[in-house]
Parts: sequence; structure tokens; C-alpha cells
Amino acid sequence: MKKRRRIKKNEDFQKVFKKGKSFANRQFVVYFLEKEKQTEFRIGLSINKKVAKAVTRNQIKRYVRQSFLELDGELQQHMDYLIIARNPAADLDFHETKKSLMHVLKIAKVMKRSSRDQKKPHGRIK
Repeated sequence: MKKRRRIKKNEDFQKVFKKGKSFANRQFVVYFLEKEKQTEFRIGLSINKKVAKAVTRNQIKRYVRQSFLELDGELQQHMDYLIIARNPAADLDFHETKKSLMHVLKIAKVMKRSSRDQKKPHGRIK
């Protein structure tokens, strides 16, 4: 993931924490804040030392970054996202991590709806 797509500064993290909205599942908490002038999303990652040792924390970060790269076309681009990993995230492989992130992003309604996700009208057409 390119550096321009990462949130690194503490003041940027604090803005998203204080002004953004948050949604969570068992593995991840996602904060997001809309930035109108931005053309592509940025992500910031936070994984506490209590979650796992350094090797596992770095692996979780790689999985999250790769998941966001693969979901690039489905995510709203003018946003800053902060992802906080919880303890159960240490036990996930890549596919489970991506599935869990997709779940929490759908709850947050920041993913664009694809044609297969749209509901079909019920009843008969006359």
C-alpha cells in the first residue's frame, strides 16, 4: 500500500477518533471520517501489544492492508478509515480477516452496493 494512503500523524488519528463514526464486530473496530477534498481513501491501523506479539501484529497489519487494496473499488474513496484490531483478530487467516472487515464495513454502510447485493422487488409485475 502506498504511503499516501496511510494515516501516520497522531493529529490525523485524533481527528478520526473524535469526529468520526465507529462500528465494530468481534475482531475489528472501524472508525471513519469523510474528507471531501480527498480523492482516495487512507487507512490507519492500531493493534495493541496485548493482542499478540510483534510478528502476529505485523501479519494482521499486512492482512488488513491487502484486504483494503482488494476492496478498493467497493469502498467510498473520500474517507479516512482507522482499524483497531481486537484479540480474536490474532487467530484469523487472510480470508477470515477480509470477511470480517467486509462485515464491519457493510454494517458501517461505507461499501458501495454491487448489483448482486441489491434487493430484487417482490411480487408480480403487471
